[in-house]
Amino acid sequence: MGLADARALYPDLGVGEADFAGDSAALARLARWCQRFSPWTTPCGVDGIFLDITGCAHLFGGEAGMADQAVARLMRSGIECRAAITDSPGAAWAVSHFGGGAVSVVPFGGTRMALADLPVAALRLEVEVATLLTRLGLRRIGELYAMPRAALALRCGESVALRLDEALGQAPEPLSPLPAERRCWSRRSFAEPITAPEAIAAATRGLLDSLCRRLSEESMGARKLSLALYRVDGRIEEAAIGTALASRDARHLWRLFEERLPMLDPGLGVEDMMLTADIAETLSPAQLGLRGGMEKAGSGEGMTDLAALIDRLAIRLGPQALARPVPQESHLPERAVRFAPVLGGRPAAKLWNPQKQRPVRLLARPEPIEAMALVPDDPPFFFRWRSLQHRVRRADGPERIEGEWWRKAEEPRDYYRVEDEDGRRFWLYRAGLFQPQVLPRWFLHGVFA
Repeated sequence: MGLADARALYPDLGVGEADFAGDSAALARLARWCQRFSPWTTPCGVDGIFLDITGCAHLFGGEAGMADQAVARLMRSGIECRAAITDSPGAAWAVSHFGGGAVSVVPFGGTRMALADLPVAALRLEVEVATLLTRLGLRRIGELYAMPRAALALRCGESVALRLDEALGQAPEPLSPLPAERRCWSRRSFAEPITAPEAIAAATRGLLDSLCRRLSEESMGARKLSLALYRVDGRIEEAAIGTALASRDARHLWRLFEERLPMLDPGLGVEDMMLTADIAETLSPAQLGLRGGMEKAGSGEGMTDLAALIDRLAIRLGPQALARPVPQESHLPERAVRFAPVLGGRPAAKLWNPQKQRPVRLLARPEPIEAMALVPDDPPFFFRWRSLQHRVRRADGPERIEGEWWRKAEEPRDYYRVEDEDGRRFWLYRAGLFQPQVLPRWFLHGVFA
C-alpha cells in the first residue's frame, strides 16, 4: 500500500530511505557466508540465496540437518529466514516463499505434488502475468499442469511455460556461483599449547616470513592482515593491521603486529595460530635504492619510507586520525575538497585547475566582515575582520562562482584577491547580486601565504 494509507492506519509508523545498494551488498556477503554449506552459492533477487548442495548434505547429517543448521545459525544472528530443499532452484524458491514451515524438504520426485497447491505467483512471474492468470481462473500451479503449452503462451506469454518447466526441472536453470575469494594464509599448530608472550611473538614472526614468501612468489602485497589465536578453551583472539601501500616486507609488518600482540590474551594456552592476508594487491618487484631503502617503481623517491611511517602512526593513533585532502566535483570552494585515506587512489588530474589561484588557508566557514566599496562591482577599499581594520592597497577580481542549482538558497559569489597595506593577502567575496537599497554582504573565505 502507499505510504499515506499506511500512516493512516499506523500514525507512529517508522519510515526510512531504502538503501538498495547496501541491501544488495549485504545479500552478497550473506551468500558468501553460506559457502560454509556449499561452494556453489549465488544471490537470488533481492531476498534470496540459491545453494547447490549436490554432494554436500551428508556432511551435515543429511538434507534436513543441513537446512536446520543453516536456519538456526541465521536466526541466532537476528536474520529471519526460510529454507527449502527441492529438485530445482525454481521449486525451492516457490516452496520457501509460499510453503508452510521454516524448513521444507521435498523428497526426490515429489516436486509436482509440492507445487500443486501453491499460487501461480510462486513461479516468479511478473505481477501483471500472475493477475491475468488469476482472472482466467488459474489460481494454483497444479491447474497449469494439464494446460497446452502453446495455448498458455498465446494467452499469457512464454514466461509462464518457461517458469513452470524450470520449477518442475524440465528446463535447465544454471546458477552462476560467486567467485571464490583468493586469500593467502599461513598456519601453525603446536604439539603443546603455548602461553608465553615470547613464544607467541616468535610464532608470529615465523608466520609472517612464510606468508611474505608466498606473496612474493605470486607478485602480491598485503594491504590488510589478520592474526587469529585459537585457544584451548575454544575462544579465538584476533588482531588486525592495515598498510597504506601493499607490502610484503616481513620486518615492517612485524613492527605493526608488535603493537597489537600485548593486547591478545592467550588464556590457558594457544594450540593454533593462523595469519591471513584479507586484502592483497598486485605488487611489482622493487629494488634497493642508493641508500639501501626499497624504492617502489613509479611512486617517487622515499614513498615506501613514508608509507611505513603512516602505518606506524595509524597503529598508534588509529586509521581515522590520518587523512589527506583530495578534490571533488563542486564549484563552491568549501565543498571542492574532501578527506580520503592517506596514500589511497590518486584523484583525477582534471579536477585541478592551475589557472585559478586559491588561498593556502581556507576557513572552515566563510566569516562575515564589514567592507566598503566605491561602486557595487568594485573590490572593497576597506574592511574589518575579527575587530581588526584593513585598508586595501591592491585587489584583483571579480571571479564569479555560481551556486549549485540543485541546492536551494544558493547565491552567486564574486571573489576578490586583496592585499592590505601590511602586505597580507586575503580572499573575499560578495554574496548575491547587486540590489538597489540593499547593503551588500561581504565574507572572508581564505588567507594567502
